[in-house]
Amino acid sequence: MMKNLKEKLLPLSLTAFIILADQCVKALIVKLKPETGFIKDVFDNGFLRIYHVRNKAIAFSLGENLPEVIKPIAFVVVPILVLGFLLWYFFKSDEFTRIQRWAAAGIIGGGMGNIIDRIFRPDGVVDFIDIKFFTAIFKSGRWPTFNIADSSVVVCCILLFITIFFGGKKTEEEKTNE
Repeated sequence: MMKNLKEKLLPLSLTAFIILADQCVKALIVKLKPETGFIKDVFDNGFLRIYHVRNKAIAFSLGENLPEVIKPIAFVVVPILVLGFLLWYFFKSDEFTRIQRWAAAGIIGGGMGNIIDRIFRPDGVVDFIDIKFFTAIFKSGRWPTFNIADSSVVVCCILLFITIFFGGKKTEEEKTNE
């Protein structure tokens, strides 16, 4: 039982690290350039640049045109409920493999990083990673600007889905080590 609890708690160190890194870098971005825009003296190699923007919606500015009364529910309450359910399932279930537990912890950390912004930054979530993306999907030729929390959610969701759909069962070794 204690070993099982320890195995469940350890991945939450990733959650804490992502929240801390995300919030520290966002604070640095806001300090370097309080207004939004390109941060010329920081980094720009053509492919990757640092560009301070604010997003009052969710990924790709989805929901930007929702009525103001709906936004707190859609962008704060619903994500908190989803992350709460994921955290509950994280502790309740013994079905996660180790890698799935770490992926879930990364999703929780990234989700919390952006929820913190939505609650405490009235101008919106701080985004700053701007990448050139060679496609006709985006007119500017650049991927929509994002942050550490967004990256964590996307990468960990992909990892979680891959492990669930392609061999997400616990190994015999994992089962016997419980």
